[in-house]
Amino acid sequence: MSLPMKHYFWALQKKYDYIIAGSGAAGLSLLMQMMLHPFFKTKRIAVIDQAEKKHNDRTWCFWEKDKGLFDEIVHHRWSSLLFESNYWSGPLQIAPYQYKMIRSADFYAYVLAAAKQCPHKDFISAKISKIDNDERYAYVTYDDETIQADYVFSSLMDLSLPQLQALPQNKKYHWLLQHFKGWVIETPSDIFDTTTARFMDFRVSQQYGTTFMYLLPLAPNKALVEYTLFTENLLPDELYKNELIHYLQNMAGIPQWNVLEEENGVIPMTNYPFPVSKGRIIYLGTSGGQTKPSTGYTFQFIQKHSAAIIDRLVQGKTPIIQRDLQHQKFGLYDSTLLHVMQKGQLGGDAIFAAIFKACKATSVLRFLDNESTIAEDLRIMQSVPLKHFLPAAMKELKRHFLG
Repeated sequence: MSLPMKHYFWALQKKYDYIIAGSGAAGLSLLMQMMLHPFFKTKRIAVIDQAEKKHNDRTWCFWEKDKGLFDEIVHHRWSSLLFESNYWSGPLQIAPYQYKMIRSADFYAYVLAAAKQCPHKDFISAKISKIDNDERYAYVTYDDETIQADYVFSSLMDLSLPQLQALPQNKKYHWLLQHFKGWVIETPSDIFDTTTARFMDFRVSQQYGTTFMYLLPLAPNKALVEYTLFTENLLPDELYKNELIHYLQNMAGIPQWNVLEEENGVIPMTNYPFPVSKGRIIYLGTSGGQTKPSTGYTFQFIQKHSAAIIDRLVQGKTPIIQRDLQHQKFGLYDSTLLHVMQKGQLGGDAIFAAIFKACKATSVLRFLDNESTIAEDLRIMQSVPLKHFLPAAMKELKRHFLG
């Protein structure tokens, strides 16, 4: 890149060690881990985002054994889970794991409060127009100004890129959307068991594709209920609302409630290999491939990715985290599951019911975290119908390794 002369001298005065483009879960998780390590105490870090992050615009759920980095702001945690479907239903014994929820408003406030106590951390409210790099530096341009750093860590996904726009039609890769609408509801009386979360309830209509409900009690009279689908297309907004009402009245047996909050979201579920980097630009979050293709879970993968970046920077190495054999193995598993679901060969309700019925819940959670052993992998593979999964696995194996 050739930096325009009018920006050159200004950029020299605005030289940072690192720039974080995007202040969502991925960007602020990396910042938090940097602030907690003494190596970064004197490093100059800029965080740039157009949106001011204050509101509760999303909720992150994950499972964890021990006290985590953000344990102080966990909004609620559950010691047991319940799985329900028309194929199999039952409790999931998850100890020593806990299922945890973090609200984004708490997360943003927590990291920003910590940043105020750390020197050399600048927050810039602006729309980024360009990110580029050369052999020596990476550059970010916004509001006709350019700043530079040794590395830019970007969680921004440019959905206007032709390769991303073409993904739904690209037969080489699978492409589904995880889309949802959730309500935090309050009931007139205490009706919820706050120790148990309804993790997946597939007893709802599967006419559009893999569809389930979450029901996560937050207090005896308060819960988050969420209508979630894995399909190729979004639904009209009224349908999400109608399904939530039908579920609460007819399946959860809740006649009255008030909606306190609402959240909506869309997460890509694809085996497309999002790039890990472009020179000195390192991609984070979903744009860096940290979303689990077969489930949409992202938060804990972000934490592991951030920790790996920190480790390499501290060692004086380039912070590019290449995908290893472990990642490729689980990528094959994800591709196979997406293949079966997208081709309509077997519904997600039947797949997850078979897995949870046959396997220990803790083994399934490790599998979904890409941390299971070969023995656990084999047990899970044996739990699903081979007539559907074996041909899909062979096709994905060929595509995965032979292109």
